[in-house]
This record gives sequence, structure tokens and C-alpha cells, in this order.
Amino acid sequence: MEQLWAPWRMHYIQSGDEATGCLFCEAASAADERHYVVHRGLQCLVMLNLYPYNSGHLMVAPYQHTGEIAALRPEVGADVFHTAQLAVRVLDEVMHPQGFNLGVNQGEPAGAGIADHIHLHVVPRWGGDTNFMPVLADTKVMPELLVTTAERLRPVFQRLSAE
Repeated sequence: MEQLWAPWRMHYIQSGDEATGCLFCEAASAADERHYVVHRGLQCLVMLNLYPYNSGHLMVAPYQHTGEIAALRPEVGADVFHTAQLAVRVLDEVMHPQGFNLGVNQGEPAGAGIADHIHLHVVPRWGGDTNFMPVLADTKVMPELLVTTAERLRPVFQRLSAE
């Protein structure tokens, strides 16, 4: 068996299943550092995904708790998409991706890991970002710690959202 060194995951392993409520609702009222929140808007927040597809994988989550995109109040839906546009601009400036995947997985059959609170994924992409590790070892190597990515993104979110 191959070993992959990931000491930063020990806190997660030792903490057990602490999820007692909605991750996004909790992040809305918790410290930014605890949930890697990089931006708070009027109707939604932006946070790093703890299990990213790529470095810089963000989630835009409305403060309104619902599992259905059609149930979002119009002003909330508009702000989610406006905030996704901001997230793309921030990631462009900080990480220089060559493309993006943006998407919503509504319901468990559609792949929603948190089905009771709708959220929009913003995933930066680079040519060749799927290397041999996922293919041969079923492992994705992330080149930067989440805390470092958050520290790089927060000031750019602040500056660009004020423009």
C-alpha cells in the first residue's frame, strides 16, 4: 500500500463527526478562519471547499437555507451569481487559471454532498491539472494549504468587492 503524507488532516480525524447542523448556516455566523470563509456579501458567503477538486475550489452559499435553487428568493439568487462572478475575477487575479467549472448539484442523486443547503461550486482549472495521481493512485495532490489559499484570496475579495 502506498502512503500519502497529509499531517494537516489529523485534526479532522481526531475530531470525529462534529457535524450537527448545516455547514453553511454555521459558517454564516462563525469565525472566517474556522470555515475558510474568504468573503461575506449581502445575501451569501464564499468559502473554500475542504475537499477541493483543485486548489482554489470555492463554494458560494446563500444565507437563505434551502436545498432547492428554485426556492431562492430572486434577490438571493441574483447575489449568488453576482458573487460567483466576483469569485472568478478574484481567482483570475490570484491563481491565473486557464478556465473554470461552475455548478450546482441539487439533491443527493445529482451529487450534492450537502443536499439541504444549495451552493454554487467555482472550480479553477488549468490545462493538464488532472495528472497521473488521480488516474493511478486515486489521489489528488493539492499544492497549497487551505489556510494559505484563504490568506491570498481574502484581500483581493475585499478590494474587488469594494470597486
